Amino acid sequence: MDYFRAYENCRLCPRACGVNRVSGCRGSARGFCGETDRLRIAHVGPHFGEEPPITGKNGSGTVFFCGCSLRCAYCQNHQISQGDAGETVAGDTAFRRIREMIRLYRVHNLNFVTPDHFFPHVFYLVSCIRAAGHDLPVVCNLSGYQSVEVLKQAGDYTDIYLPDFKYSDPDLAARLSRCREYPAVALAAISEMVRQKGFLDTGAEEGSVARKGVLVRHLVLPGKVRNSVDALTALFVEFGPDLPLSLMSQYHPVAPQEDDDLNRRVSVKEFEAVLAHAADLGFREMFVQRIETAFERPPFLPDFRKPDPFGRIRRETPPGEGRPLFSGAPIWLDKRDASS
Repeated sequence: MDYFRAYENCRLCPRACGVNRVSGCRGSARGFCGETDRLRIAHVGPHFGEEPPITGKNGSGTVFFCGCSLRCAYCQNHQISQGDAGETVAGDTAFRRIREMIRLYRVHNLNFVTPDHFFPHVFYLVSCIRAAGHDLPVVCNLSGYQSVEVLKQAGDYTDIYLPDFKYSDPDLAARLSRCREYPAVALAAISEMVRQKGFLDTGAEEGSVARKGVLVRHLVLPGKVRNSVDALTALFVEFGPDLPLSLMSQYHPVAPQEDDDLNRRVSVKEFEAVLAHAADLGFREMFVQRIETAFERPPFLPDFRKPDPFGRIRRETPPGEGRPLFSGAPIWLDKRDASS
């Protein structure tokens, strides 16, 4: 299969810019994502800051791609989504690095982070990995701003989807991510993911690792409680109480923002208001990333200028307890916690 023809008239994301991203061709250019057809990767390695069914004991085998089709003004990974961190890597080299990660760390899955503008490479890599005899679940860690048509192709190469649902407010989406249509596009994309894979197949059981399904994430932004409240309401109306949901508090201002709210962290009061709304709606499958006031910088905020962007953080669990020592990682929320 010719995975790479899609770069010639790129419509891999909903922006459908139609750019010829093939390097060296006459008239070729970078897409809105900032990338050509040459694969660029910032990091390959185990990650311990995902939700417990994704992280497990040995970590999630992450592959962080450079560039992004969304390019949010406040991006927590701005060094690679909009900066110059990362390197150009041949497909065969990426395949060898992934196999080495699997061998060394025995990760529980392969987690492709922001992969949609490089989907042709991802499809190729997954095909090679499967041909080599590895049956690890493949995770696509996405912004939510995906093309339904492209997701239909991605379904053959994906076991778990981890989409964001960032915005319910079109004006906020336009201002921060230049895509007023985000709420409608993301709901349609998540619906397609759920149609393909169903809801994430594991929840509160200690030590269990997911093999298939969808878990939706929402990052609470400072000063934008109404956006979060309405986003959770939209998800509940669309998918019901059994949709696995991850509420994240890790926002950190990584660059000066025009919107003053975004130049600070999320307050405990703001986060608790969103959490209380999720509980009032009746979500049954929920992970929560509590605010950790002991850290000036969130423990899982990466620095891609370093060989190990996450500083070799490991998820450790005290004996007899099911919650990680680092509360920067999402934890399973007992429904009794939501009202306390």
